[in-house]
Amino acid sequence: MNSKLIITAILAIGIGLAAGYFIFGNKNNSDMGTHHHPETANTSSTSAEIWTCSMHPQIRQNEPGDCAICGMDLIPLEENSSSDPLVLEMTAESVKLANIQTTLVGETNQAASKNTIQLSGKVQADERLASSQVAHIPGRIEKLFVSFTGEQVNKGQKIATIYSPQLITAQRELLEALKLQDLNPGLIDAARNKLRYWKIPASTIEGIEQNGTIQETFTVFADETGIITNKRVAVGDYLNQGEALFELMNLNKVWVLFDVYEEDLASIKVGDKIEFTTPTHANKTFSTRITFVAPIINPKTRVASIRTEINNSGGMLKPDMLVYGTLQKKIRTSVKLTVPKSSVMWTGKRSVVYVKLPDMEIPSFQYREIELGESIGNNYQVLTGLDNGDEVVTNGSFTIDAAAQLNNQTSMMNKEVDVKKVSSYEMLPDYTENTPMAFKEQLAQLSNAYLLLKDALVATDSEQAITTSKGVAEAIALVDMKLVVGEAHLYWMKQLKAIQEHNEQIMNSSDVEEQRQQFDFLSQALIQTVKVFGLPNETLYVQHCPMANDNEGADWLSNEQEIRNPYFGDKMMRCGLVKTTIDPSFKNPSVSN
Repeated sequence: MNSKLIITAILAIGIGLAAGYFIFGNKNNSDMGTHHHPETANTSSTSAEIWTCSMHPQIRQNEPGDCAICGMDLIPLEENSSSDPLVLEMTAESVKLANIQTTLVGETNQAASKNTIQLSGKVQADERLASSQVAHIPGRIEKLFVSFTGEQVNKGQKIATIYSPQLITAQRELLEALKLQDLNPGLIDAARNKLRYWKIPASTIEGIEQNGTIQETFTVFADETGIITNKRVAVGDYLNQGEALFELMNLNKVWVLFDVYEEDLASIKVGDKIEFTTPTHANKTFSTRITFVAPIINPKTRVASIRTEINNSGGMLKPDMLVYGTLQKKIRTSVKLTVPKSSVMWTGKRSVVYVKLPDMEIPSFQYREIELGESIGNNYQVLTGLDNGDEVVTNGSFTIDAAAQLNNQTSMMNKEVDVKKVSSYEMLPDYTENTPMAFKEQLAQLSNAYLLLKDALVATDSEQAITTSKGVAEAIALVDMKLVVGEAHLYWMKQLKAIQEHNEQIMNSSDVEEQRQQFDFLSQALIQTVKVFGLPNETLYVQHCPMANDNEGADWLSNEQEIRNPYFGDKMMRCGLVKTTIDPSFKNPSVSN
């Protein structure tokens, strides 16, 4: 049985690689060349768009470009727009090419009598998609580019310019620090960090340093997409940092709320289907499913509210619009469900099927674990995990599963990998509160020496790597181990040994590839060190290249969000992404005893 599973998994991976292009490569191709990335947009590493190759998903970087392996255009990783890691979206073309077939569970072998319940309700904005657009910098509004309630705002759009005396002062401090960099280089980092805390982009800071001129106004860009529901400022208003300019509501997905009398509550449940119409679009029938049943009943009207969710990318449904729905209530018998054997993956009591989600604009398939009973002919009895009326995939399950694995989503083949990742997640101690500031400052100096070594490897300069590794050795010698005691001292001694040994290997080698291999080990030790003990004022970014070490991946530290790959240099300079931001407030999860 194990050999069959291995062969099946290998075949599935092959099918997935072939299907990858059709599943992810053909979605929104018309938009591929027109993505706009404003250099001055205030974005964090957690929200940055990640680009990948449909045929080589190990390629990950923070900007568009060509695949370093096959040369194909990269596509956004967010092409699978579902936020549920168990749901894979596919194009209609890819479903057809993969010959995916489905069947309804229980509809043909299970008696069901149906009645209808007529409902009325209204459309409501999804509260989870509400947001406030805030000013990240204090100052006076000089100009507004969006100015009225109901106006559409898109993420990254220019919305205002602000005159900020505090920022002008901070820029002057930066320019003065540049003049004194030979006497006190630490002043430059402090001045830069002051601007970074206001989310001023690195490109803007570099421009100020290079031009030597002070920028009097700064542009505010939209953090989220939505409709302005409350305009809270006008031109000339003075804003404090964090004060809201607008309140936004994204209407690409909306709630539809229906009233249900209490005598009908026993006949409905989450997942039941409701079809509804609106007076505005009388000839169109919308279909949705119940996602929430209110736990209380209105004492005056004796009704409870049930909530459904529906995609509204076309904007046809508007908040407070009246709707009239029909719910098909089913009275089910106790007959056991069965599924065709061709739909089941894995063996044993716990098995996997893919269920096609109903009423979705884009064909979507959900990973579902089920519990099987006895074998009945060409079917298995289903004990748990499926409901009558679920539409399971009977042909093409392995294609879907392989595609899910390539998209880094839960699948049969990567389930064990996911479990391993969770169990081995960085369970590092947290000594940041008790670590003396002097020790953190010494680690910051070590990090600065490390960054010079990193830059040498970015330039693929083995001689410079040797020179800068000597600087790392000098910085290591200046770290006073007596400043930390107890468990923290023992932890530092362990990391110190690793940092010293791998740095010496770099110092004693003239082969840049060998230096890069040792740099990986050095980076792992230093990353753990700064996470555990903390930094005084600096902000460092943990960046990751998935292709380093023969596609096993490797991390490194950088003081800029821009990717400059030390493992490949000019060969794949932009290959990588930001994993973690380590700033003075960073806290690593403590080890559970």
